[in-house]
Amino acid sequence: MFKELQTNDRLWKQFTKQEEYDNPNLDEYGRFPYSSTVHKNVLNPEVSKFLIENGLKVEYPESKTFAVCLTHDIDLVYFPELKKVHDIVQKSRILGFNEPLGGIPEKIYGRINRLWNFSKIMNLENKYDAKSSFYFLALEKNELDFRYELDELEDLLREIINNGWEVGLHGGPNAFNDLQVIKKEKKKIENLIGKKIIGYRNHYMKFEIPTTWELLTKAGFKYDTTYGYHDHVGFRNGICHPFKPWNLKTGKSIEIMELPLIIMDSTLLNYMKLDIKSSWEIVKQLIDTVKSYQGTITILWHNNNFIGEMLGFYEKILKYCNKKDAWLTSGNEIYRWWKKNNFFDVNTGL
Repeated sequence: MFKELQTNDRLWKQFTKQEEYDNPNLDEYGRFPYSSTVHKNVLNPEVSKFLIENGLKVEYPESKTFAVCLTHDIDLVYFPELKKVHDIVQKSRILGFNEPLGGIPEKIYGRINRLWNFSKIMNLENKYDAKSSFYFLALEKNELDFRYELDELEDLLREIINNGWEVGLHGGPNAFNDLQVIKKEKKKIENLIGKKIIGYRNHYMKFEIPTTWELLTKAGFKYDTTYGYHDHVGFRNGICHPFKPWNLKTGKSIEIMELPLIIMDSTLLNYMKLDIKSSWEIVKQLIDTVKSYQGTITILWHNNNFIGEMLGFYEKILKYCNKKDAWLTSGNEIYRWWKKNNFFDVNTGL
């Protein structure tokens, strides 16, 4: 299949995203936007279609027909006006109170600070037999976009892991092309939780082909899930399956799995300017498309969007995917499954 894909010039260029190498058409954050691509048909995973037609066979646990990778970028854990309340909670924890939030029961603190909703998220997902990945920032106080002290979240991170969900790194704004920054942030989380992490997504979805993949591999990450458009949902390089990226500069595959990001909550409402009804129609279309190719659809729902209509929207996605017999799970579980079954063997190119 891999050799066949290489002989199809159009699909090979789409899969490798040749157009993104040394491309000056970037936005203010240094991102390659949907508006710059020549591959506008991002709602149709043409590369995955080609692979399936040429013999790619994918299986999922318990004979599930496709996979849904559920993810959350944690940009905030409290609103600025609640900083003093948050500090009191953390100081009381340090002083040795036995309650999980330092003497203030989690339910009460959750009412005060609706961004402290991690148990709420996990309970909702558990209702649909789902797991997910939480990607945390690991910034220092003097760094751009610093919003919380990671050290104060040790109990929370351990709770997430102990319940079977995943903790990964949400790389800072300057991490995507700097190996030392990536390593420093990765080590900060690992030292806190006492174990290695394997999953990554960069802040603002900043990404540079093929540099970011190569640096993440050197830093010890096993998978990335940054690669998608911030300004449009869909299949950035025409594929709805996890894959090993190809480096056109070296002529070799990169030893990391990419779980392409297909849907981000803020893309639908903020960038594409869709209402809830129109957003659901396009999300439903993407889910059905991925199912038809036995693929994996990665969804990003920020923790600040678990309220009101957006909370209902997320549950609607869970309910629909569960009904469609999807495997609803985290990035690390998908990585382990694909590695165990050798779906991205070098001979397949995935």
